[in-house]
Amino acid sequence: MALRKTTLVVADDDPQILKLITRNLQLEGYATHTATNGQEALEAITSTQPDAVLLDVMMPKLDGFAVCQQVRQFSAVPIILITARGNDQDKVHGLDSGADDYLTKPFSVDELLARVRAVLRRATLSQVTQASGELPPLRIGGVQIDFAQHQVTRDDIEISLTPTEYQLCIYLAQNAGRVLTQNMLLDHVWGAEYTGEHHMLQVNVNRLRRKLEADPTQPHYILTKSGVGYLFAAHPQPE
Repeated sequence: MALRKTTLVVADDDPQILKLITRNLQLEGYATHTATNGQEALEAITSTQPDAVLLDVMMPKLDGFAVCQQVRQFSAVPIILITARGNDQDKVHGLDSGADDYLTKPFSVDELLARVRAVLRRATLSQVTQASGELPPLRIGGVQIDFAQHQVTRDDIEISLTPTEYQLCIYLAQNAGRVLTQNMLLDHVWGAEYTGEHHMLQVNVNRLRRKLEADPTQPHYILTKSGVGYLFAAHPQPE
């Protein structure tokens, strides 16, 4: 029986860019499903359950931000947003919508493939490396990480995390009580090529806090060490 190819949904309303992306992904051995507007993208993601998604931001019917937000209601699939806007505010908006990464137009084929490999690698790590059952569950305050079940709970309620959020959470928790610099976190969770992309880390920390903390503005678990990095409290204060 033939192995299932890694499958990606690619959505862009520019036919030339869509052809460029899909052709190069196919040459790398990926299977692709295409969409030319946000509604088609949402339907393709729902029906095909892909391994990753590439979404253009500026699309008719639904833009990439809206698609991303809707997908996050039912799936943790890795999402890369493609945008012509290169400023940090738009990048943060995209990440805050639930995207895992972004590509800024114009981009090279090498950069495209590197970003795809990176999100797929993080998803694979999230599913496999901690799911061996060799590590016992880790409990810190009301938070518990069950590595065998690939599950994070707070006060016995399961928290839905994207693969990136899960990797960030377990790395912080496994180093509870230790300050981890921003570049240490970026290197471990995203890869060495992401060193210096601090907005990527900050947005994901904020997303994780919104899911983990009773009051994200007054965190008890994930603490900021100004000018250095972040710390998962070894003994969280009672909330």
